Amino acid sequence: MRLMGLDVGNKTIGVALSDPLGWTAQGLEVIRRTGLNNDLARLREIIDQYNVEKIVVGMPKNMNGSLGPQAELVMEFIPVLKETAGLPVETWDERLTTVAAEKMLIGADVKRAKRKKVIDKMAAVLILQGYLDKMSGALK
Repeated sequence: MRLMGLDVGNKTIGVALSDPLGWTAQGLEVIRRTGLNNDLARLREIIDQYNVEKIVVGMPKNMNGSLGPQAELVMEFIPVLKETAGLPVETWDERLTTVAAEKMLIGADVKRAKRKKVIDKMAAVLILQGYLDKMSGALK
């Protein structure tokens, strides 16, 4: 089962995909947001091209677990995504994924300008991999 992970922001959407067996997550692309219809059309193209069966969207919670303004925007995006994709959509706590992605890229000696271009894709990878790891543990 192939899954898609999303890190939804105001300006970009980081996209990651699992391998066909649903074990590992790989970064695919960063969608520059140009309007809801365009964003959804690109996601639909990816879903069709890769035969995605489920979508995992990062939920940006505050450190105390509460939902802030960005989480509210994601929660408004999810029903529209579900309708467009026609697939199950689950959320995953994404606290600190961007920080972890930044540390990974710094550790790999990626320059600041390059990090800005790929950080959302890396965050989507961490969101999806966290979900996959949890699901594989649940199957044991």
